[in-house]
Amino acid sequence: QVQLVESGGGLVQAGGSLRLSCVASGRTFSSYAMGWFRQAPGKEREFVAATVTWSGGRTYHADSVKGRFTISRDNAKNTVYLQMNSLRPGDTAVYYCTADNSGIQYPSSSVGEPAHYKYWGRGTQVTVSS
Repeated sequence: QVQLVESGGGLVQAGGSLRLSCVASGRTFSSYAMGWFRQAPGKEREFVAATVTWSGGRTYHADSVKGRFTISRDNAKNTVYLQMNSLRPGDTAVYYCTADNSGIQYPSSSVGEPAHYKYWGRGTQVTVSS
C-alpha cells in the first residue's frame, strides 16, 4: 500500500505562487505514476497534472494550467511537487495527490482519468483571493 502525505496548501493572492508537496511511502517510488487532481465545491474532481514512468518520464498538464503549473518529482525524497504560478481565483480547490504503483501504462488520452490511480492523499486546500 502507498500512503501519501500532502503539504503546501494555503491562501495566496491572485498572481502569486505556491508549491504543493506530496511524500509517498514505498521503496519503489521511482516506478510510480504520480498525479495531481483538484476539486472545487460542487464540481467533479478535475485532472491537473501527472508524471508517468514510461516514455522517458513524460509529464502531462491540463490545458487549464499549462504554462502556469509544473509537476515534478524527486525520487530520492519520494516526493512529487506541483509548482503553481500565476494563480487565479479559479484555481481555488482542494488539491489531491495520487499514485499508481501497478506499472500499467496508460494511453496519453486517458492519463487524466482518475480511475487509473489507486492511491489518494487526503487533499490540501488552495485558496486564491482576488
